[in-house]
Amino acid sequence: MSKLEGKVALITGGGTGIGRATALLLAAEGADIAVNYSRSRDDAEKTVEDVQDIGRNTIAVQANVSEDASCRAMVETVVKELGRLDILVNNAGTTRMVPLDDLEGLTEEDWDTIMAVNVKGTFFCCRAAIPHMKTNGGGQIVNTASIAGTTGQGSSIAYSASKAAIICMTQSMAVSQAPDIQVNAFSPGLVETRWVKGWEENNARHAKGTPMQRNAEAEDVADAIVGLILSPFTTGQNLVVDGGRSLWLSAIRD
Repeated sequence: MSKLEGKVALITGGGTGIGRATALLLAAEGADIAVNYSRSRDDAEKTVEDVQDIGRNTIAVQANVSEDASCRAMVETVVKELGRLDILVNNAGTTRMVPLDDLEGLTEEDWDTIMAVNVKGTFFCCRAAIPHMKTNGGGQIVNTASIAGTTGQGSSIAYSASKAAIICMTQSMAVSQAPDIQVNAFSPGLVETRWVKGWEENNARHAKGTPMQRNAEAEDVADAIVGLILSPFTTGQNLVVDGGRSLWLSAIRD
């Protein structure tokens, strides 16, 4: 019997990149899958098709995670269509590339959008999902942070701040929702997804400054996410998945 047989997982931003890789890996472990998308409907439907090929039940569900009502409706749809909800992977996120020294380049709109999707969206999805998980006797939540949340070196100051907030939120929820709900986060470095297309020079420089001498692939991060989900006594943790990149950054500061 597969380890997650009979479980239902919702992955926000599940149509592409890390979300897609996680959906496929959780399906391989036996879970039924709800693939959330905001705008990438075609990508979400392709992920659904691939999950079906693995032999799992699956749906695509549209929601803007920055809106509380949309998150609540999404979770209700998942429970209605797939019967329950046991696992939530908060993977939806956004950023804007603004150099850290360009303070005027980071607009109020940038701040509002990044915080709304990354921070409020994570909270809204957790809040909507937790009552259903408790009905089932417990559940697992994994939140997407970033090494930017601990190093301050990210695509923008607002992005780094949003990821620091997610790490703190993860700790707060792990304490407040125990023992029924395990809540963890993971912090990747640069991951070779469509987010970084067109930044090849920067990506190559990043890989060179990483002890593993490469950037992560989406599957590398999905392995870590599923590892957290399968760990029965891990909660409130932030698993760094960066090939040692943050160690190199610490050495530079020292």
